Amino acid sequence: MDIKQLIYLCNLERERHFGRAAEASFVSQPTLSMRLKNLEKELGVSLINRGNNFEGFTAEGERVLAWAREIVSVYQGLKLEVESLKHGLNGTLRIGTVPQCSISLAQMLKAVSERYPQLDYRVAVLSADQLLEALTAHTVDIGIGFFELPTLKELHFQSQSLADSGIDLVFHPQHFPELVGESPLTLAAVAELPLCLAEPTRYFRRYLDQQFREVGLTLHTRMETTSIFQLLQGIFVGLGCGLFPGGNLQMEMMPQLQRRSVAIAPMSRHAALVIAEPARATPLAQHFFDAAQAWLLR
Repeated sequence: MDIKQLIYLCNLERERHFGRAAEASFVSQPTLSMRLKNLEKELGVSLINRGNNFEGFTAEGERVLAWAREIVSVYQGLKLEVESLKHGLNGTLRIGTVPQCSISLAQMLKAVSERYPQLDYRVAVLSADQLLEALTAHTVDIGIGFFELPTLKELHFQSQSLADSGIDLVFHPQHFPELVGESPLTLAAVAELPLCLAEPTRYFRRYLDQQFREVGLTLHTRMETTSIFQLLQGIFVGLGCGLFPGGNLQMEMMPQLQRRSVAIAPMSRHAALVIAEPARATPLAQHFFDAAQAWLLR
């Protein structure tokens, strides 16, 4: 058994396809298949359900995968630590984030980059549930999203809560001049408006639906999508208004739009920056977390 075989196994889990896993591993598909068969032979168990295509992992394969993720994570952390010792802190951090959160990720990355200019970032947009799974499986190093705090404690994650800036209705005053004002909007007032919202599978949307449902109201959703860019375009042309957590840069980036707070109960989940516990976090992730935490608490 060697580390490459475990990396190939983890890549196969991520890609769910032999050809794509081979590409991600920078080897040919026959090479990847042969190395994984050798691993099975050495361990004496079948790890992969094979048919004409990849059909998932056996029960034994799932158990081996759990160990493989841990070993590969430690191995990658060791490589980054050695590189940092030789050249200073450098490398690529894998960040998972939800589409709508109460912080500007770009501002955070810019602040950390001023301290660690050699860091690079690969950002994946995930649902809140996918994000927790990715953190547990070590497919992302940093998570920024909505979490249940008892779950984070149970799984021994390090976390830093993000400020709760409430919920804002975002609109274009040219199309909705009657919304210009300072006082918070009631849920009844929002329910009368056409809205551009995230899909119902997203945690933030489920939270909104529940809050309105509890007071006997239904949201008028004119457009729903997973794309924040499409939501903002819909708001900009007056297709509808949007609902977003406060704390982002939408108004600064699109000064034609305006926001108005909404009188709504807080979310049951908490927005937080999350990484693995100190014994499992890579040095790169730990340095980033410490710097980002200092920036958040400034």
